Amino acid sequence: MAQIIDGKAVSAAVKAEVAEEAAKLKEEKGLKIGLAVVIVGNNPASRVYVNNKKKACEAVGFQSFEYALEESTTQEQLLDLVNVLNRDARVNGILVQLPLPKHIDEKAIINAISPDKDVDAFHPINVGKIMIGDYSFLPCTPAGVMRLIESTGTDITGKQCVVIGRSNIVGKPQAMLLLQKNGTVTICHSKTKNLKEVCLGADILVVAIGRANFVTGDMIKEGAVVIDVGMNRLENGKLCGDVEFESAEKKASFITPVPGGVGPMTIAMLMKNTLTAAKQQAGIE
Repeated sequence: MAQIIDGKAVSAAVKAEVAEEAAKLKEEKGLKIGLAVVIVGNNPASRVYVNNKKKACEAVGFQSFEYALEESTTQEQLLDLVNVLNRDARVNGILVQLPLPKHIDEKAIINAISPDKDVDAFHPINVGKIMIGDYSFLPCTPAGVMRLIESTGTDITGKQCVVIGRSNIVGKPQAMLLLQKNGTVTICHSKTKNLKEVCLGADILVVAIGRANFVTGDMIKEGAVVIDVGMNRLENGKLCGDVEFESAEKKASFITPVPGGVGPMTIAMLMKNTLTAAKQQAGIE
């Protein structure tokens, strides 16, 4: 039976590190750290995420600036706000909660955020830096996954790593991070042939495909480390991941639960990125 990787405990440790360093910087350098979160419209899931981000800011001692805009906000109005926040010295990190209403071009908004304040690491400049391994910020979910793998004591060097999913937010950067740790990486997606065979070769399996219980125990190598990035709601209202937990748990050596695995890590790593941004803007190594 697999050992459960406790994302809540690992994320609490990350937030404690951030809080300690933020308090020290405030005391020694007078540095106050601020995160601006912009939400457009009334998407209930987005509202939950934004509230969680505000709570996390409070927990680590950051200032939190929320901008809740109407669904009818135009792209120009949102771009104007982003430009104001880019120039606001109190704001070290800017996060525009996705998805945005259909009449707003997400790419245009992401590109307008200053790369120095892009704590989601979605700006093309930051994406390029991740590709060449010379980055300041990492996308929060892949960075959280790396921290969870690290918490198991697993050495990634030389391991067969399989990532299911090729999104710009998780799959692609996840593959890059595993590669930078000397993993041998395969990316799988909806067009991959012989997916089961590929998965069975994985020492480390990261699943981010957005399909409930898609990966089953018979697709997992004995003793693999399994990281489930998925978050799906079943018809009965229960949350589940992309991995069918009960059968996978019998094969894996370590596995993340849903909820309580990768989810808490995303916000913890956002706090870490905001701290990094504040230090860079203040010229502190």
